[in-house]
Parts: sequence; structure tokens; C-alpha cells
Amino acid sequence: MKSFMRLIGSLSYVWLVLSAISAVVAQLPSPVVDSAGAPLEAGVEYYINPAITDNGGRFTLIDRNGSCPFYVGQENVSGLEGFPVIFTPFLEGETVIRENRDFKVVFSAFTICVQSTAWKLGETDAESGRRLIVTGESQNQQRPTSNYFRIVKAEEGDNIYNISWCPTDVCPTCRFICGTAGGLVENGKRLLALDGSVLPVVFERKA
Repeated sequence: MKSFMRLIGSLSYVWLVLSAISAVVAQLPSPVVDSAGAPLEAGVEYYINPAITDNGGRFTLIDRNGSCPFYVGQENVSGLEGFPVIFTPFLEGETVIRENRDFKVVFSAFTICVQSTAWKLGETDAESGRRLIVTGESQNQQRPTSNYFRIVKAEEGDNIYNISWCPTDVCPTCRFICGTAGGLVENGKRLLALDGSVLPVVFERKA
């Protein structure tokens, strides 16, 4: 009888552990998926394309004013030009990119600038009042919130997303003026900026 009771107790404990694990897994945000329907993987190269083909081309590095740093933007037309990016989740041990979770994104490219090609929240454009996305590392290495972005599911359709800046995983107690990224055309160049029209995107794994 005692052995039977111990068995029941052991099975109950196992059931509780499995229930707790299932609850944790259920609370995880959904993985972001690429154009083929596969989850975005950390450390893998992807192209970022506008969801609407006549809304510019792939994401790329933009020489805005003839000096460093480069800015994040788009090719003017749809095509094979542009640079892939690599995502790194903020949470250690995470192997996929999840919706509404912070990550760092870096262009897989070389430039003449000494700065990193990591995306960073940059200055506010004086004419449009919109915050630009530049490249480089945050000056605050203890809490580099300006280098972390997140992906939010768009309403337009399957596998279509918006890119936003709201790094609450990096600093849960901070108060941010969050924003969603969209295009800003300046002198014939397409820059990526917050606080304006939104640019839905899809992710294409590099072959």
C-alpha cells in the first residue's frame, strides 16, 4: 500500500512538472516566420523585403550624406540588390526570433566605416521630425537599448510583419517612446525611420 501511495505521489509530481512546462511553453510568443513559413533562426542570414513590391526594394545600407555612419534603408526598386541581416535574440539560449521580443540585427556586409553595421536608433530628422535608424553600437554598453528592435505581426496577411523599436526586454522599467518603422524618402534615397507611415515587410532566407 505504501509503495502504491509513493507511486501515486511520484506520478502526481511528474504531472505537475509537465503541466508547469506546458504552461511556460504556451506563454512563449509565436516565432516569426519567413516567406517560406519557417521560423526565423538566430545567426542565419535573411533579406528584408517590403511586403508590397512597388514600395522600394530590399533593405540595405544607405550613404545618406557622404560620411559615416551609414543609415538603414532600402534599395529604390525591387530586385536582387541589398544586404542580408543576422538576428540575435536578447534572451540567452533562444534560437529563434519571436514576435514582440527584443533582438539585435546586423547587416552581413562590410563598409568603409569603422562603425558596426548593427542597427541603432539614431537622431531625429529635423525636417520630418522622425527618428532615423542608423548603424553602430550604443554608447551605453551596460544597457544598450538603442540597438534592440522587435518584430510585430502585421494585419495585412500571413508572414507579413512590422519592425518596431520598444526594447522593454532590455529594460523592463524604462519608459520608452516606442515607434514602428517605415520608409522616408530623402533626396531620392529611401531611409528607415520611426514615427510615420508603416512599412510591412517579409523575411527571405538567403539561399
